[in-house]
Amino acid sequence: MSVSSNASSAGSSISGITSSNDRRSSLGHPNSDSGSDSSELTHILNRRQIIIDSQEAGIEVPQNFKVVNVYTEFHEFSRKQIKDYQKTFNTYDIGRDGYLDLTELKYMMEKLGAPQTHLGLKQMIQEVDEDNDGKISFREFLLIYRKAQAGELENESGLKQLARLTEINVEEVGVSGAKNFFEAKIEQQLRTNKFHDEIRQEQEERRRQEEEKANRRLLFQQRAAIFQ
Repeated sequence: MSVSSNASSAGSSISGITSSNDRRSSLGHPNSDSGSDSSELTHILNRRQIIIDSQEAGIEVPQNFKVVNVYTEFHEFSRKQIKDYQKTFNTYDIGRDGYLDLTELKYMMEKLGAPQTHLGLKQMIQEVDEDNDGKISFREFLLIYRKAQAGELENESGLKQLARLTEINVEEVGVSGAKNFFEAKIEQQLRTNKFHDEIRQEQEERRRQEEEKANRRLLFQQRAAIFQ
């Protein structure tokens, strides 16, 4: 058999395997009802089948496949939080492809009441787009909340607004409701800070009184020593 025939055969085999893999991958889509756990299992089974198919076709498969368990990687979030983030992600993944592209992110920010410019949207994606594919996967979506929790997002940035506004269901309460929610949260924080300030002032006043009392006692002892 000629070299060109071998190349053609190998290409056809790869194409068939890729097509088969695409069909199987759709079963593990993060938007499916089976959830992230079954998605990860499907991912593993897909990889195993790819290796088997490739071996039968005489094709070497590079070991560059990485299975991501978001529950393990993002240990700072509870399972409930991750599932809530997944629900938010799925709401705006209109294409149902497991990614938020620029158009979907644009729609999301408009629905949240914080529309962004085209450049602003691109900057939002770039900040968490670790694989540089120009869109946000669910794992990269979780990075937004990790950065927000760690204080790594600028206060007026698009990602900070996204993280803040998705703490509540804006579609249920509306933009004004979200605004009231965060204003109430800030007010509560201020009240808490004021309470701590008052406690600190009382402690400082008590310490000052104790120091004055100790100084008076020392002065009395010094004066009494003169007459001894």
